[in-house]
Amino acid sequence: MDLLLFSDVHGDREACRRLVDRAADVDVVVGAGDFCVARRNLQAPIETLSAIDTPTVLVPGNAETEDELEDQVDAAGWGAAHVLHGGGTTIDGTPFFGLGGGVPVTPFGPWSYDLTEDEARTLLSDCPEGAVLVAHSPPKDAVDRDSKGQSLGSVAVREAIEAHTPRLTVCGHIHGSWEETAHVGPTPVHNAGPHGRIWTLSGADGA
Repeated sequence: MDLLLFSDVHGDREACRRLVDRAADVDVVVGAGDFCVARRNLQAPIETLSAIDTPTVLVPGNAETEDELEDQVDAAGWGAAHVLHGGGTTIDGTPFFGLGGGVPVTPFGPWSYDLTEDEARTLLSDCPEGAVLVAHSPPKDAVDRDSKGQSLGSVAVREAIEAHTPRLTVCGHIHGSWEETAHVGPTPVHNAGPHGRIWTLSGADGA
């Protein structure tokens, strides 16, 4: 199964158009949050991305809420998209599970859609073994370093990976680690970024 992984387009419609062009070449598209900027103008990037007919998994970032993302996906008539936040879906026999929002709580103030570590633990508790985990926030100490080298990832996301051993974890959120890949145990963790990465699931992990 070939996946097109991306995150953090932040309203860049040209980046969205490039992703649309590539989507027909894969089996599943995965968007790990932050489609707009600070809860503003979510409609434009989702309208552009809604041209994707390939099955698509989306989680909200901290720049948009779950409800806002679902509303825009519905308004755009994007029938191929599944919005996940504390839940999952199965595509061609492969389970996907999603968690949106910024974890832990960010310093950005009331516009940011954030979760505490405890809230994230509760939402992650139903992640099935061997799923593709899509979390906006990276796990602690894996692809979570900002431009100053600070580790800003989520303890709860890391615990979920250790407990449920996803085949792959896809994240974004921390721009300083875009396009980097690390491992938590046997699970590859990829901080996608806006340019998109094609990842092939094979056996127990990605290649």
